[in-house]
Amino acid sequence: MSKILNEFLSSNLQELKDNGLYNEINVVRGANGPVIDIDGKELINLSSNNYLGLATDETLKQAAKDTIDSHGVGAGAVRTINGTLDVHVELEETLAEFKGTEAAVAFQSGFNCNMAAIQAVMNKEDAILSDELNHASIIDGCRLSRAKIIRVNHSDMDDLRQKAKEATESGQYKKVMYITDGVFSMDGDVAKLPEIVEIAKEFDLITYVDDAHGSGVMGKGAGTVKHFGLEKEVDIQMGTLSKAIGVVGGYIAGTKELADYLKVAARPFLFSTSLTPGDTKAINEAVKMLMASTELHDQLWENGDYLKKGLKSLGFNIGNSETPITPCIIGDEKTTQAFSKRLMEEGVYAKSIVFPTVPRGTGRVRNMPTAAHTKEMLDEALEIYEKVGKELNVIS
Repeated sequence: MSKILNEFLSSNLQELKDNGLYNEINVVRGANGPVIDIDGKELINLSSNNYLGLATDETLKQAAKDTIDSHGVGAGAVRTINGTLDVHVELEETLAEFKGTEAAVAFQSGFNCNMAAIQAVMNKEDAILSDELNHASIIDGCRLSRAKIIRVNHSDMDDLRQKAKEATESGQYKKVMYITDGVFSMDGDVAKLPEIVEIAKEFDLITYVDDAHGSGVMGKGAGTVKHFGLEKEVDIQMGTLSKAIGVVGGYIAGTKELADYLKVAARPFLFSTSLTPGDTKAINEAVKMLMASTELHDQLWENGDYLKKGLKSLGFNIGNSETPITPCIIGDEKTTQAFSKRLMEEGVYAKSIVFPTVPRGTGRVRNMPTAAHTKEMLDEALEIYEKVGKELNVIS
């Protein structure tokens, strides 16, 4: 190995460990359900994005198996050569119906969606207004576009209006976009989409909503944009197929013209092999399930409210979450890491989240209750939280 590379890696790894920022990766044996096995120990799982429990759903597993038999394990090519299979077309039609848009385009991941759509639509002659707490994939997508990035204070509509006015009236930019998460994954709060749309109309902004944590969760499952009835007002909707949907991938939904353009201009679409057939069919079945019934959605919210109420009554700082995402904000990075470790030792898997994922001094253990958790599981988790919280003086 290069000496200079070895020195770089060693020094940076040690610095991360010294500051409580080094992330230990745990290996799950078997399926990622409400209870998981790590190193032979069963743990109540509060760290999965599998909100509706669909990752282990028997109907979806059978759909994937049947499609592997009929279509093989891989698509065999990129979408623009001969990697567009009938199951991809079927999925995109289902997604468009689900989101209330004219069309949708499926991608290999949510991260790929933001890499694809932002740089396809925006360029160095444009400006992007971006909420300061937007996901890393949005930040990277904005950078790749080479547009001027203008940071907007989190969910601050006065700041958005002022910066939109400055950007549009400056005459420097051909197009101006405002981009925001629908649900912010670290705090569980929801974007102020009705106000955002009004400001966008006033200044002719392109609106882009990353609904990775809202798809399947908000709007009776159809997402944050649908929650506010703004399907015809928001220009670009992005969502993942790996969280509430339970499989893998992502999508962009909008007009037919947007979909057609992305299919010829979005680099991940052009240069990455398409979603596997089995996964694609399983996703399609999952979305159809959400369109047919709100049972899983309703159970998720019931469990989320139950856990949130229990943690708050114990004295934990759970921030201002408006969704089932429930952070326990500890603050100090090392204490946060120790808190997560003790929870695991006692039987709860709730991963610590520290800088750079969240700002320094705002370390938290983020809880993700799902529709698959029972009340007994949640009660046991709350008992463990109380024990560890008092032991580490996080609560009194």
